[in-house]
Amino acid sequence: MDNSSGVGVLDKAALVLSALESGPATLAGLVGATGLARPTAHRLAVALEHHRMVARDIQGRFILGPRLGELAAAAGEDRLLASAGPVLTHLRDVTGESAQLYRRQGDMRICVAAAERLSGLRDTVPVGSTLPMKAGSAAQILMAWEEPERLHRGLQGARFTATALSGVRRRGWAQSVGEREPGVASVSAPVRGPSNRVVAAVSVSGPIERLTRHPGRMHAQAIVDAAARLSEALRRTTG
Repeated sequence: MDNSSGVGVLDKAALVLSALESGPATLAGLVGATGLARPTAHRLAVALEHHRMVARDIQGRFILGPRLGELAAAAGEDRLLASAGPVLTHLRDVTGESAQLYRRQGDMRICVAAAERLSGLRDTVPVGSTLPMKAGSAAQILMAWEEPERLHRGLQGARFTATALSGVRRRGWAQSVGEREPGVASVSAPVRGPSNRVVAAVSVSGPIERLTRHPGRMHAQAIVDAAARLSEALRRTTG
């Protein structure tokens, strides 16, 4: 079968990525595996590294980069959303509060699914809402397990600290009280994809009057259980 798409540079980049599928490669190894000229192989590998599709291991060899995992996780979003409805509804019923699912997109987070409280005072976050990554328990979750460089950048101007995120990683959940919006508290936990990478945050939110100033004491276990169910659903559908 002819693997040529007619777009030469893309075909060559695909050759480089395919060559790295079997493991780390030196530049000489890439040249041997792809049949590309040495300067071409080097130029493409470095360009792909710029876009995080290629990275280097501790010995300086080329390896597949983190961006590929992020794209694969995004491709799994429909599976995540298919599982989210029943899990969020159960979480809302157990806690009595609105439940949301957030994914990171650049410097923002997006509510991709929600189950609203049926009556009384609500903290409504409509599906499709875009919120900052600088405040709130879901932002803490989506930031806490980031690569060190992105973590350092993300903490600039944030309402939470590196020490707080260290606590989040240790506990496995996050809480916020009036951090994103006055009078609102929330608790969140990480949803992990098959590679154990954090791909989303599941949350409950509501008025401080109901959730108190220590919302994790009330709802952390329910949140962690919901996150575990969503993580298991992703493992099941991709296995």
